[in-house]
Amino acid sequence: MPTTLSLTIRAEVPAQPGAFGQVMAAIGDAAGEVVGVEVVRSTKATVTRDIIVQVRGDEGGEAVVGAIRGVSGVKVHEVTDRVLLAHQGGKMAMQNRMALKSRDDLSMAYTPGVARVCMAIHDDPEQVWDLTIRANTVMVVSDGSAVVGEGDLGPEASLPAVEAKCMFLREMAGIDGFPLPVTVRDPDEMVRVLARISSVVGGYHLTDIAEPRCFEVVHKLGAAVDVPVFHDNQEGHAAAMLAAVMNGLELAGKQLSESRLVVCGLGPYGVATVRTMVGAGAGEVIACNRDGAVHSGREGLDPDLLWVAEHTNPQGRTGTVHELLKGADVFIGFSVPGLLSADDVRSMAADPVVFALAMPDPEISPQEAAGVARVLGTGRPDAPNQINSTLAFPGIWRGALDCRATRINDEMVMAAAHAIAQVCRDEGLAEDYVVPSVFNKRLVPAVAAAVRRAAEESGVARIPVGAG
Repeated sequence: MPTTLSLTIRAEVPAQPGAFGQVMAAIGDAAGEVVGVEVVRSTKATVTRDIIVQVRGDEGGEAVVGAIRGVSGVKVHEVTDRVLLAHQGGKMAMQNRMALKSRDDLSMAYTPGVARVCMAIHDDPEQVWDLTIRANTVMVVSDGSAVVGEGDLGPEASLPAVEAKCMFLREMAGIDGFPLPVTVRDPDEMVRVLARISSVVGGYHLTDIAEPRCFEVVHKLGAAVDVPVFHDNQEGHAAAMLAAVMNGLELAGKQLSESRLVVCGLGPYGVATVRTMVGAGAGEVIACNRDGAVHSGREGLDPDLLWVAEHTNPQGRTGTVHELLKGADVFIGFSVPGLLSADDVRSMAADPVVFALAMPDPEISPQEAAGVARVLGTGRPDAPNQINSTLAFPGIWRGALDCRATRINDEMVMAAAHAIAQVCRDEGLAEDYVVPSVFNKRLVPAVAAAVRRAAEESGVARIPVGAG
């Protein structure tokens, strides 16, 4: 499905009755949707307007602009992509927390006052957490190899996506995220580069890194530094996914420990979800990819899939996803659009719970799943129950930084999932409300508190709950 674009089209239209109506009709005939009109200037002969139009992809935009140009007497002066315009100059900036408006301010911020601060840290290195930005700073890192579903675009092209993650951290959790697209691809070299800047960060947030490199970087960087290393495509999605599954099964009157789950697609999202579901005590987890079910007898498995084979599918089931779905309680997909039919969902157990997260379109459309699935979730923002790592990672990082955790472990991810689920339960579960909105004001504080408790209980917190 083409991406919806929002264009601002500046058009000069003859100042005569019916002329602008012809423009509006032409836009509608070209499948554009007008969402706003503003007069820029007016003369006796013409009226120039900015027309804001939603279109389906670049081809849709070209069709709308062509249709407007086809109206007699109309001139199109400028076409602006409103998304690109919004990104002009980047989406974020650094700013000072301390005033710098006088000589006294300067002596406090810099010389001679700053020397005292430098010496304090020299004498007690732990003071760096209290006297610098480190305690509230996360480095958001990508190599540009798997950018927001568009594939390998390179490090520079990943920067807008990395900036967005920094925005989420600041807006939702009050955390200073710093974007860092790296130009190296070798995992060992990437780890060496990142480890050398650990003195300025409270943690590393990895994103949009292709498999299997992402798995290797997470493991090796985590072993090289004493601050958390978090991959939102793994732990972030897994926490959100577990919350959604628990709440979906609650509505269906089922227990996770007695349910069978089928996970289709075994990239970073899928493998992390499988690990989390197994750790949460799911009754039976069956994982599959384009080659069918993963089982202990399957050959040629990489280390991550070998772990999946050893910890899932106890019955040794084989076959395609369509065969594996028969009698299953939950489907979780990270695969390809249009994979499933309504009949596939009907073959599942009563009150099936379906999370179809393929992008840009799910494995089954909401229209086809309506009346068949008890609960449906997708990765799309224009449908209920959007499953996204943003539900989890701002709160996880807030909790981890508040206790100066040395790592983000499975216990903290599980705690985040239960906290996300509880927000919905407190407000009233429904088929179209198994995960909260990312803008729910209760979400980040609830996740942060649960994560901080889990960090202390699992022994990775530098400072205890109630301190700091």
